[in-house]
Amino acid sequence: MDTKELLKKVRKIEIKTRRLSDHVFGGEYHSTFKGRGMTFSEVRQYQFGDDVRNIDWNVTARYNEPFVKVFEEERELTMMLMADISGSEFFGTDTQFKNEIVTEIAATLAFSAMQNNDKIGLILFSDEIELFIPPKKGKSHVLRIIRELIEYEPRSKKTNVAQALKYLTNVIKKKAIVFVLSDFITDDYKETLKIVSKKHDVTGVRIYDKHEEKIPNLGMVEMEDEETGELLLVNTASKGVRNEYYSYYRERVDYFEDAFLKSGAGALSCRVDESYVKKLLGYFKRR
Repeated sequence: MDTKELLKKVRKIEIKTRRLSDHVFGGEYHSTFKGRGMTFSEVRQYQFGDDVRNIDWNVTARYNEPFVKVFEEERELTMMLMADISGSEFFGTDTQFKNEIVTEIAATLAFSAMQNNDKIGLILFSDEIELFIPPKKGKSHVLRIIRELIEYEPRSKKTNVAQALKYLTNVIKKKAIVFVLSDFITDDYKETLKIVSKKHDVTGVRIYDKHEEKIPNLGMVEMEDEETGELLLVNTASKGVRNEYYSYYRERVDYFEDAFLKSGAGALSCRVDESYVKKLLGYFKRR
């Protein structure tokens, strides 16, 4: 992709997702993810209904009338976006590929965090850590994250969610808001997720295509495994084959939901042809 085309794509995503974060997600993000605590702001004269525990006795004694301490939420947070860029993310049958939706959701979340003056970082992963961008503030930093999401070429097509989560705990020491964006067509990350969720506020966002759920009856079809590159001849006319695939797919979905639920993390699923805006807003409101 040449520079001109890349900048055009970045600008297009910025316009769309910035508008969403400004008008839809800003307030929801702020109220959903709280700061680390309350920090002292100022003192003012006592008013009826104020908590007597907040009376500043030194100032009260000095002015011979009651004054209370005013606290405000310590807002600054760190958001980590973890995006799966393995081979299965480059799948789509209708309007968009899964990786394009991952980019839009990540950009919307990043601009929402930017509005609240929070730091944003990025981890791109396959079955290895492809790229780590340390958390920073500012628009130019968010635009760099979007550029990497659009143009980064992964070295591997496979997936290892557990390894990515372990890497997160090693590089991010303070509590962070973490969004893991993947199709989660993998398993063996449940125990690692439990450990990570004790330290960080984790949400899994499962991106999927409706045609991944079931194989249609198309007779003998040559299929390529997106993560291994292996070509297979599949008899889709066989009900047994279709049922076996559906069972395999459902096991991965159930594993995802069970893993995130039992670890105390949040989870939501977004289909590529559905509005991720509604899904995210609904999730924020439930929180």
